[in-house]
Amino acid sequence: MLLGLAIGDALGYTTEAMRPGERRRVFGEIRDYRPGVRGEGRTGLPSDDTQLAFWTLEQLLEDGHLVPEHVARRFLNNRAHIRGIGRTVRAFLDRLEMGYPWYEAAPHSAGNGALMRIAPIILPHLRTGTRALWWDAALLAMLTHNDAASTAGCLAFVFIWWQLLQGIRPDHPDWWIETYVSVARHLETSNYRPRGGEYLDFEGPVWQFVARHVPEAYYQDMSVREACDRWYSGAFLLETVPSVLYILMRHADDPEEAIVRAVNDTYDNDTIAAIVGATVGAMHGAQALPERWRRGLPGELYGDDPGRVQRLITQAMEQFGP
Repeated sequence: MLLGLAIGDALGYTTEAMRPGERRRVFGEIRDYRPGVRGEGRTGLPSDDTQLAFWTLEQLLEDGHLVPEHVARRFLNNRAHIRGIGRTVRAFLDRLEMGYPWYEAAPHSAGNGALMRIAPIILPHLRTGTRALWWDAALLAMLTHNDAASTAGCLAFVFIWWQLLQGIRPDHPDWWIETYVSVARHLETSNYRPRGGEYLDFEGPVWQFVARHVPEAYYQDMSVREACDRWYSGAFLLETVPSVLYILMRHADDPEEAIVRAVNDTYDNDTIAAIVGATVGAMHGAQALPERWRRGLPGELYGDDPGRVQRLITQAMEQFGP
């Protein structure tokens, strides 16, 4: 799960926020790590998706359980190292610096910045499987994004990953939609409107958009790019969640193709590929991810610490594994 997250992020990071057509025109189809386009000149480096997720993991390993204040402080202390920081996390850190307590610092935002880093919260609960997982997941989600769609999305994907890690396997493409909606529909309390794409007349919760439009695209046999262009595939959860679920409906049985489609066919491709990567990693295991990706991942978090991601995964397996 964690390795898939880091790989998906690293594959997408260097062409983040390009329209899929423009990305293909410039780079062709991306199937391997590319040199950084922000002057870094190196391949396989992480963005904030990997950094925030693995800094969360570092803190969980240190404390043995979730201490939200400690996670918030780690994010703030590492602020100078964050690559591609989002507006919501930036505002959260600004408020911490102004003296807000961690539980009052999160802006209202339905962006994907909490979902991209939430996966490690499962690990301290692997041995017990108690309801405390859901409290912790909600707290960790709300740390930076004080929004019902964000919290619902995080809990829904934690539920999906939890089931996959327990060996449950989807028996039908609709499983992804049904499982997501079964959690999110009970937690969302706000309505949202698209900011682009072809569904500008929609107004409602994210789960309702997912239930209405993602299966519709699937049974019309749209390609990932065609479907994701319909709902814009950006960093807004009304765009990110449909994109992730659609890719999983079509390609979850092929981890490489699932991640490749996320990297090539979406706008916020590093985050969408990170979430897709975490999911297919949880479903299939590390050995199902291409060896060239596993071998070529530098695993840095700060820029001068190669292999840190891999060491943290090993430590997590030893400390939290069943």
